[in-house]
Amino acid sequence: MRKSVTRPGRVEGAERGGPDPRGAGRAAPGARGGTTAARARRTSLEGGFPGARGARRPAVRPRGARSRALLAATVALLSCAGDEGLLELPGSVERTLVEVSSPHAETLVEVAVRRGARVARGDLLARLDPTLAHADLAAAEAGVLRARARLAVAEHDHRRAVELRKREVASEQQLERARLALDEARALLREAVAREHAARKRLDDTILLAPVDGTVDQLPFDLGERVPAGAVVAVLLADEAPFVRVWIPETAAASLAPGTPAQIHVDGIDRALRGRVLDVAREPEYTPHFALTERERVHLVYEARVAVEDAPPELRPGLPAEVRLPRPGAPRP
Repeated sequence: MRKSVTRPGRVEGAERGGPDPRGAGRAAPGARGGTTAARARRTSLEGGFPGARGARRPAVRPRGARSRALLAATVALLSCAGDEGLLELPGSVERTLVEVSSPHAETLVEVAVRRGARVARGDLLARLDPTLAHADLAAAEAGVLRARARLAVAEHDHRRAVELRKREVASEQQLERARLALDEARALLREAVAREHAARKRLDDTILLAPVDGTVDQLPFDLGERVPAGAVVAVLLADEAPFVRVWIPETAAASLAPGTPAQIHVDGIDRALRGRVLDVAREPEYTPHFALTERERVHLVYEARVAVEDAPPELRPGLPAEVRLPRPGAPRP
């Protein structure tokens, strides 16, 4: 037998067509706006209107070089709407770093410069322990003397063999042996001389000189420490023109060739500096090459270097800068 169940909040009068105790019944056409407004309020309480649901998702923070490229691309693309037809690209001032390393593992016995000091090409930077280098050089020099004496004996024996062969006292086999001994003595002398040059080069390598004019930026080792072979003993900032590293949007990379003039604004310097594009990278960053769709191509950026032509002496690497380049289709300054 089927039982009729009365639902909570339901009144019998409503089933007979009477007035709805909730005052609603069937909503009138004008009352639908209230329902839509209530839905909008519920949506806003749940996290925003339907078109803004993506705003509630936590932002993904890329790491390493990907984070750098993403940040640079975002700032660069947002700056494309600058005034006067210019691209405003953020970057930082950099200089050419020259690393002076130790070819051999030796103890650091002298540091002739301090950090921040000015050096010219050929100035002494540091000195390594030359004890073993002096010993190797002495042994190599002795080897050269021994080889020369052996060559003198071989030359004498060869001349004697030639004379005896002319008088038919010595056989052809004895003459051939004297000739081979002479060739061997000459080869041993060349080897000894090469060893001497190598030993002298090792002794010269204990004296570390500045390869370029510049400023001492880093001294990783202290006096008395043992420097491993190939380790960097000093880092110099070359006196070449500094440059600003920026990332150019894909839409402007094709029109910016090396030599394009630029304006550079550096924090702490109240005037605009003149610059020019040194180079533009061939490979893009940020978007994978295998996922290049029409929508993702706008997120491609190309690394570029812009030289500062009239850099003041106080321009140090690491300072934030802004580079202004002509936008595609805009007249160049």
